[in-house]
Amino acid sequence: MESQLPYELHSVIGSESVDFSTISKRNRPRKTSVTIIVIGVVWTAFTSIFLLALFGPLIRSGQVTIKVNDVPTTATWNNFEPILIPTIIIGFFALVGLAFISFGIFSLISKGGHFIGTSDRLILYRKGSIKAYNWEQFSGNMEINLNKGDMSLELRSGSLMSRKNGPDYFVPDTIHISGVPDVLEIEKHCRRRIRENDPTPKVEDF
Repeated sequence: MESQLPYELHSVIGSESVDFSTISKRNRPRKTSVTIIVIGVVWTAFTSIFLLALFGPLIRSGQVTIKVNDVPTTATWNNFEPILIPTIIIGFFALVGLAFISFGIFSLISKGGHFIGTSDRLILYRKGSIKAYNWEQFSGNMEINLNKGDMSLELRSGSLMSRKNGPDYFVPDTIHISGVPDVLEIEKHCRRRIRENDPTPKVEDF
C-alpha cells in the first residue's frame, strides 16, 4: 500500500501524517472507459445510416434527390448546395461519436496518478500536477471492486443534470483510484478520515 513519494510531494505534505500512498494503474476504471467507447460506437453507427442514405446514391449514380420544403431537389457533385446543410449536421453528429470513441480509448490507456491519504486530505499527483481534496469535501459514498482494485469516492460537489420528462437530478463529482493493491485497506483509511471530518451537524442525544 505504500510507495515512494515523488520529491515534489514532500513539501506539500509537510508535517501531515501519511495513512497510505499508492499508484493508480489507470486514470479511470476500465468499465467506465469501455462504456464510453461503446456509446461512441453505437452513436457513430447510427449516424452512419444517415450518411449512407445521403451519400450512397451520390456515390453510385452521381446524384441524390431530397425534399427541400416538400419540393424534390436533386444534388450532384457539381451542385452540392442542396445537401450542404444536412451534410454539416450529420457530420457534426458523426464527430461527436468519434469524440466519444477517442476519449474512451484515451482514458483506457491513460495511466493513473499517485494518491496519498493524509490526516487532513487526499492528494493526487499526476504528470507534475497536484490536486488536494480535504476530507470534508467527500460525501462518504464509495464503490469498491475488490477483484480489480478499483475504488470510487463521491465528492459533495457536482452538477445538476436535466431530464426531458422529470425533475433535474444531481450528479456528484467522483475521484477514481483504479488498479491498486490493498484497496480495502485504503477504503478503511478514507472512510475513517471522512467520518472524522464530516461537516454535517451531529444530532445530540437527549
